[in-house]
Amino acid sequence: MAGFVARRIVALVPLLLLVSIIIFGFVLLLGGDPAREIAGGLNAPEFRVTEIREELGLDDPFLERYGRWLGDAAQGDLGESLFSGRDVTTELEHRFPVTFSVALGAIVVAVLIGVPLGIIAGTRPGSLVDRTITFGSSLGIAVPDFFIAMALVVVLAVNNDILPSIGYVDFADSPLEWAEHLLMPWLALGAALSATLARQVRGSMVDVMSQEYVRTARANGLTERRVIGKHALKNALTPAVTVLGLQVGYLLGGTVIIEYIFSIPGLGSYLIVDGIGKSDLPVIQGVVLVIATGFLLVNLVVDVVYGVLNPKVRAT
Repeated sequence: MAGFVARRIVALVPLLLLVSIIIFGFVLLLGGDPAREIAGGLNAPEFRVTEIREELGLDDPFLERYGRWLGDAAQGDLGESLFSGRDVTTELEHRFPVTFSVALGAIVVAVLIGVPLGIIAGTRPGSLVDRTITFGSSLGIAVPDFFIAMALVVVLAVNNDILPSIGYVDFADSPLEWAEHLLMPWLALGAALSATLARQVRGSMVDVMSQEYVRTARANGLTERRVIGKHALKNALTPAVTVLGLQVGYLLGGTVIIEYIFSIPGLGSYLIVDGIGKSDLPVIQGVVLVIATGFLLVNLVVDVVYGVLNPKVRAT
């Protein structure tokens, strides 16, 4: 098992390097001139724009700029905001736990809803319950999470004043208010994920329940609950873990718009307001790098879990 994990970590290094090149290069293609923005906008004098570009090294060759940025990033230095002057790494350290709590809550919601529904549907294929769950999961996948978020705001905040619609309270200050402010973001992000998970678990359960070892377990007199819990569920959840891991990675990026809707001070609002809105290159590069790295690390964890559930994978 240790060798399997070591191989996956080694394979992650060149992938991280490739991701860093893509992030640095694509951000430069987004357009906008931070030097002109700093100098005062469209009416800024050209000599001042030129001075700022030279100070920031914006006219240096691509490889020189990338090498300088990568060397600093490898030491945990993602630079400073071009406009506020605040350290990007420090900002990310404060904001990442907020985004992580939003994503983690959505995962919990998805697992609590999606896995039981998938098991129920998968053990009753073709039934009314199965068709109902399948229809509901298809609807959940089709509806965008930002639409669900806005619908929740209207129903639970505007019309009924049950939950706060915007803002964030730190967990250390008040765990109850922390949960109240994050419940709607959790539900909005967890809805589509739970639908995807339910579909995956349902399909896996249908396949597994028709296997020979399941029929043998039933013939030996085991109860249906024991057959499902001990023999069928472990194998059925293996592909679901892969899907969940991929979705968890997407959640880190999906929180961007949800945080903006609910005014949550995480990576999303930092990227949209302080980064893209002002063409602040260090902010954009720092946030995207953290999200991409988180995605890769989640997939590493999924590979390890997959290896635990399926020993055959460890040989690859």
